[in-house]
Amino acid sequence: MHALNRFASFAVAGCLFLSFPVLAGSPQEDTQKRTPKLVHPAMGSVLSTDRIQVTFIGRKQHFTGGDQATLDRDIQSPKSVNIHPSGKKYYVNSLEGGKTVVYDFQSGEKLTVINHKFSEEDLPLWAPPSGFYAFHHHYDHPESFTGKPVESTFSHGGRYLWVPYYRRSFDLNAQDPSAMAVIDTERDEIIRLFETGPLPKMVAVSPDGTRLAVTHWGDNTVGLMDISSDRPEDWHYLENIVVDYQLKLNLSLTQSVNRDINSGYCLRGTVFTPDNRFLFVGCMGSGGGIAVIDLKDNTYLGRVMGAMSNLRHLVIRNGFLYASINSAGYVQRIPLAKFLAACSSLDGKDNRKVKVDGWVSCKVAAGARTIEISPNGHFIFAACNFSSCLAVVDATTMKLLGTIPADSYPVGLDVSLDGRYVFTTSQGRNGIGGNAVDIFEITYK
Repeated sequence: MHALNRFASFAVAGCLFLSFPVLAGSPQEDTQKRTPKLVHPAMGSVLSTDRIQVTFIGRKQHFTGGDQATLDRDIQSPKSVNIHPSGKKYYVNSLEGGKTVVYDFQSGEKLTVINHKFSEEDLPLWAPPSGFYAFHHHYDHPESFTGKPVESTFSHGGRYLWVPYYRRSFDLNAQDPSAMAVIDTERDEIIRLFETGPLPKMVAVSPDGTRLAVTHWGDNTVGLMDISSDRPEDWHYLENIVVDYQLKLNLSLTQSVNRDINSGYCLRGTVFTPDNRFLFVGCMGSGGGIAVIDLKDNTYLGRVMGAMSNLRHLVIRNGFLYASINSAGYVQRIPLAKFLAACSSLDGKDNRKVKVDGWVSCKVAAGARTIEISPNGHFIFAACNFSSCLAVVDATTMKLLGTIPADSYPVGLDVSLDGRYVFTTSQGRNGIGGNAVDIFEITYK
């Protein structure tokens, strides 16, 4: 069956171009000088090269002027998308909607909506307190809130999906403990809740499946968990690891503060090394570099410098460490062995910073956010937020093959296990923008 028929529930919509001033808020937005256009490209558009063809075949959307046939009101500021390892369904985190929306992969039919709204009735879901995350301000009934789902990752062969919350709804400036839900993907229900540090964004599972890291954008810390058991009640925190210094947060409880830029290193991209020995965490904010955590004794060693600043996402594949550079719009890579050699000089004490040269760069488009590698390892896909496009890079030559328009402003991205489809999420800004999930069919030539 042709992919356009497989996603027959999506209808073609016309292009819409609007202009509006850049909204302040993130390191990327503060560095952009021109005004971006709001773009909703027509489905059926194609990027074709001698190596690959990318076709825009479908969308789920909730933006003004969108086609009724593609409308889904549960798509509210979609932050990320994760395709289940079985290939049978996919999960979209609607950050402002406080929901995870589950779709059938083949038909595009919405299977269910998981609401991240909790009350005292949900107390049995909570894991015992770890002792690492204390509230420093008083809130009535902190167990009653709506969570804003950010990223997510699978564990235990796809049985569980871990979803951290940007903040609890009552915590205006994301300065106190947030939370993380565990979804049982067989039932598509939340079966466990864990506390986290302030403003968690990225979450990653080690290759051997025994550890999980949740990275706290809000205060320069990383939570490390033992998830080696098959029993959710056995999972527990091991450490809360500080990267150089922990922010002391005593912000307003009534007046909003820009936490996208006032968060120290703004820890983001998180990846375990293939041998499960180290954890790398990208520093997207001031200071830059990649933080290195030694998992032998769960200690922070220091930062490796040399990549461009405003680093957003990290991926390890085929002996290389890849990074996306947000504001400048680049994808970079370096041999993993060379990077690890530089790490060997870090000791977490006197030597906590080292520079490594040898990064190879490819200019993609402004606002390079999430990146993923095709299953065959030959192509890099990048969601480019400010440029409202999906970029494709030849992973062998590190040359840009081309870009294809996407709904403004893409942030999240995932690739199906067979490499035939790429999904992107367009989050929007303050109600303006994409509010869409775009689906691209990939043909390898």
